[in-house]
Formats: sequence, structure tokens, C-alpha cells
Amino acid sequence: MSQPSKPLKRKLAALSNSLPLKLPGFGFPLNQAHRWKVQSSSSDGYVTNQKLDDGQQRALLLSLLDPVDLHGEFADGAALRLIPLRELVMLRVMNSITDKPGWENKVFDTVITTKWKEEVMGREDIDFTDSMWNWVIAELQFNTERFKKTGTLMAYDSGVVKSDTVIPESLKLALRAAVSVLENIPEEEKDYHPHSNDQVLDLVHPSLFPVVYGRTRINTDGILGIQDGLAKAGSGEILQVPPKEETEARESGYYRNYICPYSQKFQWLPCDVQFTSSLAEETANQADGANPTDCKIVSYINNLHPTSHGDLYGIIEQVISLSLPLWNMTLTATKEKDYDFPCRIEYTSADYKDGYRSPSQASGEDSDDYYLRYDEWEENNEKYELPSPRQDMEMPSQEVLVDLKRDYAETGLQVIVKLANIHLTPEKPEYNGGSWHVEGQLNEHICATALYYYDSTNITDSRLAFRQLSDPRAPDDIGYRQNDRNWTNVVFGVDSDGPIVQDLGDVSCIEGRLLTFPNVLQHRVAPFSLADPSKPGHRKILALFLVDPNIHIISSAHVPVQRKDWFEQMAPMDQVLGRLPRELADEVEGYLEGEGGWMMGMEEAKKLRLELMEERKAVHDDCDKQLADTSFSLCEH
Repeated sequence: MSQPSKPLKRKLAALSNSLPLKLPGFGFPLNQAHRWKVQSSSSDGYVTNQKLDDGQQRALLLSLLDPVDLHGEFADGAALRLIPLRELVMLRVMNSITDKPGWENKVFDTVITTKWKEEVMGREDIDFTDSMWNWVIAELQFNTERFKKTGTLMAYDSGVVKSDTVIPESLKLALRAAVSVLENIPEEEKDYHPHSNDQVLDLVHPSLFPVVYGRTRINTDGILGIQDGLAKAGSGEILQVPPKEETEARESGYYRNYICPYSQKFQWLPCDVQFTSSLAEETANQADGANPTDCKIVSYINNLHPTSHGDLYGIIEQVISLSLPLWNMTLTATKEKDYDFPCRIEYTSADYKDGYRSPSQASGEDSDDYYLRYDEWEENNEKYELPSPRQDMEMPSQEVLVDLKRDYAETGLQVIVKLANIHLTPEKPEYNGGSWHVEGQLNEHICATALYYYDSTNITDSRLAFRQLSDPRAPDDIGYRQNDRNWTNVVFGVDSDGPIVQDLGDVSCIEGRLLTFPNVLQHRVAPFSLADPSKPGHRKILALFLVDPNIHIISSAHVPVQRKDWFEQMAPMDQVLGRLPRELADEVEGYLEGEGGWMMGMEEAKKLRLELMEERKAVHDDCDKQLADTSFSLCEH
């Protein structure tokens, strides 16, 4: 097995000759992050934020959690293009075909594509036409060139990207071996996620030992390297609890109807990642037998011991490096609304079938009676001509507008790491799936996620579903007859006066797949079960949550280690306190572990995790409510 890449050495950066350390919740209010931008202050890894000049455009990427993005104008907000149902079906069919081994060659074989067409056209659950199929094949053939070069595919235009080849087999096996050390512990020490029916095993989870405002200490005299987090444990000043007015939704009273997406209590703790700039260093890695990497983790991963699991650090930074091209595609898709995605099916007016005439209101007929009669008639009559793909085929753009290594070479990235398994047994053979959600709260400013499915055994097809908020103004630009409202449901799957949320489709989570998507989409794990109910099975993932690289947040480069068990490994408590008089020992222990103390035991951490989970559930439920309240209403004309 290849050796893990060597950690990048980083000294404590002196702040005296640098810009002051300014981070959301430390130096400026949480809800003012849009007025600040990440800034590199020196050559030794010190990164802070600088306030934007008045009139400068906001730097942050879009988030479905931000009420301003959620309810903003289409050009600036998180609402995406309203997509006809037929076009969504085309995307789902293309996604399914590209799961087939060797599709990039088979798509040019007319014998095979004819068979595929027969399978698709024979399905009763989808509406498909010859013109839709012709477009699908043409677009797939167009996509083969990039796929053969990069191994990546845009599964859905909103930024869902998949690859089954980017992560090499050797790295997958190395990850399994390194993670097994975390798994092979006594049963009583295993940490099953709360409310998961003892099916979800947390190996590394950011909800344990997070930033706790009013308790966590922040180091103010330098930036902490990987080992510094342990060496400087207990140092720094206590992070103050953000005032309520600094966590309220910004700029508009309308948003006060909803729960604020900022937390006054918690923040997940990312690690800092720097880009390698030395060709000699990359050459040395290759000489050691390691996979080449663009990234170095330069501060500890929360809840992953940097000494005990140093090999896992090297593996994770390789996965981060290999995720960069997919994240670039994901963020490109949502960075600019005028990005050149094909409008496969245009819909500018509700077209009606020849000879179709709707019933008119009879003279003297009560309006309520007429609408009841109209609705009954409408249910029994197919009146719309469903739209077809455009005659002039427009292929998707290959341009990448975001290049994380190019655009953030000096300031680097911040990544939140999670390792979790789902275990099924003959006694518990089914996983019920998850709820619709986006990742984190606005404190973390997560802009995209990468999920690597590195081990799956004896389970049925596991899938991740996606849905989007679509542009509520789009129906205003479509022509239709007086009083006719049903076309929105028939053509787009949304009802007038109802939520304008569209289910995009899902992606199979097969072993070896790397999947990325933006935090403007909600996602949900679909239910799955044991393939053979007489044997156990599992699914294991490495999750990487990318912090918006336009802002630097509080990270493990600023927060010394908080875990009592890690400190005791370094200096057992009986050795620290054993020679002190009892009264003094009690006083010191109270300082270390009591209220305001810097050390946090596992029991306390798990209690705080429940508080964090409850708070985030309320925020995610509220996000659902806001989506439901984002509706459109057709005017009478």
C-alpha cells in the first residue's frame, strides 16, 4: 500500500505584521459574511477576511438556507430554471444509460441503441417520444469526449456530477483499510447516530465536539497546524455567544416569519486545506509511491486523531484532490444563472389540441357551479399538446467557470469531514431512508458536498434523490387561455398557487462512485434493504462538505482540540493532578472540565450533539416550509 503523503509543515503565523484575524462570529457578525471576502495575509498560511468596499458585489455562493437567496430575484437567488416534465424524463433516461458499463462506446452502436429505445418506449410509467430519444442519443454521443478524458458526467443540470473512475481502486482499498481501525473497537464504544435505530454508525462526525459559542476557545496568537491543535489545547480566549441581532436574517423584515438559519450555539468545525505549489513536493510524493495530490490538510480533522490516524489524513486529502474537478463542475452550474445549459424543450405558450373547446359559463349559471363543471370536464379531457424537443439541437457547454485551485490558490479551502456506515442485519433488514435537507446551517457556509461510496455489501440499489426550487416567475412568461390553470401541472408538474418545487430524479450510489452536488438542492437518501435477508449488509461513505471558499470561517486552524480523551492520551489526568493537594486538584479539574472549562468529555459532547441535531432539524423543517410557501399564482387575463 502506498505511503500517506507527508503533512505540509506550517508554522504558527505571527499576526503582528499581518491583517487582523476576522471570521464570522469572531471579528464581524455572522449575518454580515456577505460583506466580507477571504484574504491571504502572508506566505505562511495565514488566512483572514477583509471587508468589501461599499458597492462591491457580494462574494458568497448561493445557499438554499439563506432566505435572501431563497426569496431573491431569479438572477441572484437560488431558484433554478423551471423544467418541463418531458425534459426531466430525458435527463433521467440519460442518467440511467450512463450507468451502463461501456456506454461511451455502445451509444454509437445502432443495434444496441435500438434495443435501449425499445426498452424506454415500452415503459408505461414515462412519456417518451421519438424526438426525445433522438436528442438523448445525440447528447450522450456529444458527452463521450469529455467522459473519456475525465471520467465525469453531469447527471442533472443543477450541478449533480458523478464519476465511477476518478477514485482509483488502490485508493479505495487503502481507505477501507485505514477506516477499519475506527470500526474494530468494542461494541460498547461504538457511536450509533441518535434516532437511527442503531443502524447508522458514526466514525467521524462533525456534530461531536463542534464549536460551542460561550465555551469553545479560539487561538488568537497564530494559526494552528495539524499537531499544534493538540499542543495548544486549552489556550486561547472563549468565543462569545453571538448576539441575537447578529444571527437574524439580513436586510428584510419579510424573512423574520421564518427561523433564522444561523445558530447562536454551534458551528461544525472544518479543517483547512492548502493547495500544493511545489512541483518538487508532488514529485516526492510520486517517488514514495503515493497518488499525486493537489491538496494538503494543514489543520486537524475534528474527531480524527492526527497521530493515531495519520495515514487516513493522507488518504482523505487525496480524495479531496480528486473531488476538485467534480466540484468545479458543480459550482459552475450554479455560479451564474446564464450559464449555457441547453434548454432542450422550450415552452412559451400552452398549446391545445385541434378542435379542442372548453365549456363556457352558461347564462345565469352560478360561478361555483361552473367551476365545478369545468373541473369535472377537464379531468376527463386531454386538451394539451405536450412540448417536444427543439429542432435545433443545442449541446451542453463544456466551459468550466470555477476552478478551485486556480481561483483560491492563495487562500485554500476549508472542508468538513464525515465518515459514516449504515449497517443492516437480518433483525433490522431495512433502512427507511432520510428526509429532504441541505447540509449544515449558515454558520458553516457549505456550498457543495462530495460523497464517496467506498464499500457496499449485500444491499439493494441505494439511491440519492434531488429536488430544486424552480423560478416562480417563469409561468408569467407563458401564454395560456383565460381561466386555464391546469397546464402548469400537466407540463411542469407544479400547481398554480402551490409550491414550485420540482423533483429532478435520483442517482444510484454504487460502490466506487464519487458524487458531488451544490447546497442549492435538497437531497434525500431513498430507502434500501438487504439483498439477501439472511445475511448482514452495509454501505459506507466518506462525506466532504466544502465551505464556500469566498469566506473563511472558524476552523481547526483556530480552535485547539477540545476532546478530553485526546488530552488524556497525551497527559493522563492522574499524572497531571496526582501530585497536587486535593483542594487544588479539584480546583484545577473544575477549570479544565467545569462550566467554561476547555476540556469536553464524551458524555457532555453527546448531550450537546442532541441539542445541535434538534436545532438543525428545526432549521431544515423551516427550509421545507419556505419552499412550500414559495408558490406562483397565474393572473387572470
